[in-house]
Amino acid sequence: MSFYGHNLNAEAFDRDYHLHPFTDLKSLASSGPLMIERGQGTRLWDNNGKEYIDGLAGLWCVNIGYGRSEIADAISRQAKALPYCQAFAGMTSTPPALLSERVVNMAPVNMKRIFFGTSGSDANDTAVKIVWYYNNARRQPKKKKILARSRAYHGVTVASASLTGLEGVHKAFDLPAFDVVRLSAPHYYWAKGDGVSEEEFVDRLIAELEETIEREGAETIAAFISEPIMGAGGVIVPPDGYFRRVQEILKANDILFVADEVICGFGRLGKMFGSQVFDLRPDIITIAKGITSGYQPLSGCMVNADVYKGLESGSSEIGFFGHGYTYSAHPIPAAAALANLDILERENLVKNAADAGSHMQAQLKSRAGSHPLVGDVRGHGLIGAVELSASKDRHVPFAPAMGVAKSVYAEALNQGLITRALQGGDILAFSPPLTITNSEIDEIVDKLVSALNVVADKLARNDSTPWERPNVT
Repeated sequence: MSFYGHNLNAEAFDRDYHLHPFTDLKSLASSGPLMIERGQGTRLWDNNGKEYIDGLAGLWCVNIGYGRSEIADAISRQAKALPYCQAFAGMTSTPPALLSERVVNMAPVNMKRIFFGTSGSDANDTAVKIVWYYNNARRQPKKKKILARSRAYHGVTVASASLTGLEGVHKAFDLPAFDVVRLSAPHYYWAKGDGVSEEEFVDRLIAELEETIEREGAETIAAFISEPIMGAGGVIVPPDGYFRRVQEILKANDILFVADEVICGFGRLGKMFGSQVFDLRPDIITIAKGITSGYQPLSGCMVNADVYKGLESGSSEIGFFGHGYTYSAHPIPAAAALANLDILERENLVKNAADAGSHMQAQLKSRAGSHPLVGDVRGHGLIGAVELSASKDRHVPFAPAMGVAKSVYAEALNQGLITRALQGGDILAFSPPLTITNSEIDEIVDKLVSALNVVADKLARNDSTPWERPNVT
């Protein structure tokens, strides 16, 4: 390929020099990378000209779709005017100042301040440090433990990876690195096969929370962190009544509530924030991804007035708030975010996420849900999951060595659909751009069902497979 006038073998360079995140490194060494060259709308094209429909919006983030010249223009204007400005010691520039006002006032509950970083991981890392700083400032130094749930995904920095509840993020990294108290995931699909009602399942989760606080001591627990809908851990939708009861217990025990809105924020669930869907009243909100639609790296950690008052008093005593990054409040990502939010609002993309999301949920349930490989279909708005099972009656995992979801992912990719096989189970995730149309959703489901059929045929040829695949279209 030619890049900036040079003839380069980028695919070979990537294979030989690039250390990829969340990748089977041994497999990549033999297969090589998938080189994406350009994107437009919901579509991507690789270096061989093959077209894909992006069913995951990058990594849950390209909310406005690819190829939006308004964002490129905003980035270019800012780079020419002021490419960088630090935010230490009270210095700033116009874009992050404007963005802070806009996002804080857009928040689903009353927030007071926002701290800017560059990724969802560092936003949650910042949240942990703020929680600790806050409790030190109010003379409660023992109140440091964080409640986090199994299958949660909060990032991969040392602190945020410790909060994450996935074995693959901990194994071989000596994590968690601090006192994270783990709670069960609110994954009702796994429980209902045992004849447990949704109400009984919520009772179990609430009893576990109460017992955990009693065991650990409320005086040692600083915060509870939660995604409105768990994303990378399986697109797990909380059962009715779960969050209402959790919040009552947190408030009664003086435990802060951190809402990780990195995936759910900025329209993904058909509301601007996922907290609005589930009536969450967090003290701290972390954001990233959709704030710029992935066009630039930017994250935020918002705090309410009570938390900010603690930070302010701590800063007065210590002399400064000793946290920050070189690229905090970077003017170029902030300019991109402002242009991105203009597009979200002008094109009413949050409403489209609600409308198109209803179509996506219905199509996944009616068409993919009837497939013999599929045990559960769930989601809300434009986020969904198809969980595979060896039984239609209840959750029966396939042997991990079979790699069933990975096989469906690979076949879907072969057919021009990008989805994602999630960790810790045979789960396929869907999270397309908020610009998607109903006909494009139908295309995604067509390709998914076709990929499921191909994999089911292969499994049916294996004598150990205990079922036969009917013809599913």
